[in-house]
Amino acid sequence: MADVLLFHHVLGRTEGILHLAEQLQQAGHAVHTPDLFEGRTFETIDEGFAYVKETGYDTLTERAGQAADGLPEAVVYAGYSLGVMAAQQLAQTKSNARGALFIASCAPAEEFGSPWPAELPVQVHGTKGDHFFADEEDLEAAQKITEASDSGELFLYPGDQHFFADNSQPGYDADATAQMVERMLSFLKRIDE
Repeated sequence: MADVLLFHHVLGRTEGILHLAEQLQQAGHAVHTPDLFEGRTFETIDEGFAYVKETGYDTLTERAGQAADGLPEAVVYAGYSLGVMAAQQLAQTKSNARGALFIASCAPAEEFGSPWPAELPVQVHGTKGDHFFADEEDLEAAQKITEASDSGELFLYPGDQHFFADNSQPGYDADATAQMVERMLSFLKRIDE
């Protein structure tokens, strides 16, 4: 069993994020889903980013760090879109990082002060046509960190939806999500061995 800290995307801790966590929990993993938005959810990306701007990245980073405090000695840091930033920073800087799972986002490792640690397993998921992921620097960053890791994997799914793995959103893709969850569970099983 792995301990997973899963950070939500820019729409907040939606029912879809909780459903994704539940799928990992059903396989026996302990999944923590902190609410960095303190109960707020949003209908659009623009509304979510307006809240992020109003609240401030520093405050959200502080909330993410507080969520990580008190967790077991070995944690898999996971994030979806905006949540990847918190997960990636913690994965690269906390000594208790056992692995990283990123959905629909990735930043250059150097943004967090150092190259990706070769010994840290990482898995990144996104859709091929998602302009937030594939058309910006995220895909390139994902390629670089998965290549830098001794156990790095990058999976691209058909389609162009950013929220493909959130079943509370219109762009949800059940087939891609099922494949992603299967791959995540294999990743967690390998880490747990």
